[in-house]
Amino acid sequence: MGKTYERIDGRLRTFIEAQPMFFTATAPLAGDGTINLSPKGLRGSFAVLDELTVAYLDFAGSNAETVAHLRENGRITLMWCAFTGPPNIVRVHGRGEPVFRDDPRWPELLGHFPDIDPGLHGLRAVVVVRAELIRDTCGYAVPLMTYEADRDLHGRRFAREDDASLSAYFAGKEHVATSIDGLPGLPLPLPPTPAR
Repeated sequence: MGKTYERIDGRLRTFIEAQPMFFTATAPLAGDGTINLSPKGLRGSFAVLDELTVAYLDFAGSNAETVAHLRENGRITLMWCAFTGPPNIVRVHGRGEPVFRDDPRWPELLGHFPDIDPGLHGLRAVVVVRAELIRDTCGYAVPLMTYEADRDLHGRRFAREDDASLSAYFAGKEHVATSIDGLPGLPLPLPPTPAR
């Protein structure tokens, strides 16, 4: 029923890239720390960089648990579910890092997301994940659901922000600069958005 893959290519890559949403899971090293599980959407905000490396855009939000956990230990699992078509669940277990605006890799990484205007969503990092284990499972219990469209609320909300107001927004949130468990989160103030 389940299969392990050596790389992200062929039908596996096609399946991953076709999904309108995926989930990320991270956790701190502390045994009593808060596990984080986040849904991710917006077509064009995920990319396969090579056969073992994927990346996604980390947009403005109310917390930065994934960023904090990756900065502490790098562990991350990504999961895609087939809500249409044949049942399938794919998980990529690996090591990730948040790449911030002042990182020299930023412009090249943004080139993998040509359909996204980062100014509309308060882009704060590109999360790059190197796969260590790639598996699928049957997904027989995942319900069939119909994808209608991406919501435009996030873009409409954060398109109003510039670098200074976005930094102020993050500074006003309780769990952006530090995680729920007190780990360093998003470095503030945000560096200016580099020219694309």
